[in-house]
Amino acid sequence: MANPLYDTLFGAHAGRDAPFLHLLDGTVITYAGFLAQTAQLAHVLTGLGLAPGDRVAVQVHKSPQALALCAACAQAGLVFLPLNTAYTTEELTYFIDNSGAALVVCDAGNLAALTPVTKQLGAAVETLNADGTGSLTQKAAGKPEQFDTVARDADDLAAFLYTSGTTGRSKGAMLTQTNLLSNAQTLVEEWRFTADDVLLHALPIFHTHGLFVATNVTLIAGGSMIFMPGFDLDQVLTQMPRATSMMGVPTFYTRLLDDARFTKDAAAHMRLFISGSAPLLAETHVKFEARTGQRILERYGMTETNMNTSNPYEGERRAGTVGFPLPGVALKITDPDTGATLPQGAVGVIEVRGDNVFKGYWQMPEKTADELRADGFFITGDLGVIDEDGYVSIVGRGKDLIISGGYNIYPKEVELVLDQQNGILESAVIGVPHPDFGETVVGILVARKGETPDIDAIMEAVKGPLARFKHPRRLIVVDGLPRNTMGKVQKNLLRETYKDMFATM
Repeated sequence: MANPLYDTLFGAHAGRDAPFLHLLDGTVITYAGFLAQTAQLAHVLTGLGLAPGDRVAVQVHKSPQALALCAACAQAGLVFLPLNTAYTTEELTYFIDNSGAALVVCDAGNLAALTPVTKQLGAAVETLNADGTGSLTQKAAGKPEQFDTVARDADDLAAFLYTSGTTGRSKGAMLTQTNLLSNAQTLVEEWRFTADDVLLHALPIFHTHGLFVATNVTLIAGGSMIFMPGFDLDQVLTQMPRATSMMGVPTFYTRLLDDARFTKDAAAHMRLFISGSAPLLAETHVKFEARTGQRILERYGMTETNMNTSNPYEGERRAGTVGFPLPGVALKITDPDTGATLPQGAVGVIEVRGDNVFKGYWQMPEKTADELRADGFFITGDLGVIDEDGYVSIVGRGKDLIISGGYNIYPKEVELVLDQQNGILESAVIGVPHPDFGETVVGILVARKGETPDIDAIMEAVKGPLARFKHPRRLIVVDGLPRNTMGKVQKNLLRETYKDMFATM
């Protein structure tokens, strides 16, 4: 029995001296060198007593070693659980506990805070820093550069990705080897990636976009990546002439357009710019094409499914749409109340089915049954429409999910913090359009009678329990929140009222 995920993504490159990672300091890591480090880390993981199917929770900064850790988990048959580096200790405790992680890997700077948590929950803990140092790589030094890959089935779990809805706690989406492989293989074909491609990789790798789309597509194609710690405008402009493609969030493109150095000549070597994780404003499409002569390719995916649709590589890349369903993905628009399929042109809930669709939510059978139909269709909760030409457009999110800079934020978590603040009776958190982040968080507050909330103090107070990307960009005090006859806050009215708040930025 083989290990389809490792064999396809990594094992196929055994002994290959071609470049895989180009680092900003000029270092080039070959496929062979990367796989040697992967094998050493796999020895460490199994030496710690981890068995196939165990979860490895990882909150570390982006580095070649962090990527090798992901590969090592695949080789050792472990389930990789990447976590946002902005999460607080309080947030991490839930993920570690809920997943039953056997090992937690963190930055050395967070070791003191996490050690009591891991001790209480019975998990081992190791460190891995942004510069590649740490207890994990120290233990890997001197280990054999070959590892007998652990056999796994295509339906075995490969990763957990935690995702949020508008209510309740975060859910662990279980992704199988087939989920990850099928999607990456499709994207290589659809986006025409080859071994000649050099991807400008400035995305985080704790998110599906940077980890399971950008990286896996490169691996299957056999290309290479300019592996940047994060998006740095100067470095992106410096490195772009060496690249052929880039995957990014809308923020990347708005920041490039704001810099006069980003010209048609600067982008001349690039064959493809891809955007996702958040809505790309039509205005950005227009400006980008006017500046470069190229049209950004926008696509649509989710944590639970990876990519579902894409604008075409050849053909019209239509602004304001996310293109067509990918090969192997069935997509329909349904009535949110009855589940009945709606006619073309009608707005409803997007449902998708295919090998890319996840297995379910970890230890949440009822939630899985609510969102994953018996016939395999996943109820995304996103509202969409299919036009007369077959292009899919996202028109809203039934769950009020906010996507800011590619990160998912569910309002209830922020509202719970705001409601605890002095002088606040209640709050409603919404996402409004933002030219840089796609959307940003705005908190609408109702003051207690006779009290005047201290907005600056509230802004400061949210920093403790909430990751930075969840912080409201603006707080607004109102007399009351709009409600329907059932008493439910009408957030659609709030979004309409404040939709132009950042339009002039």
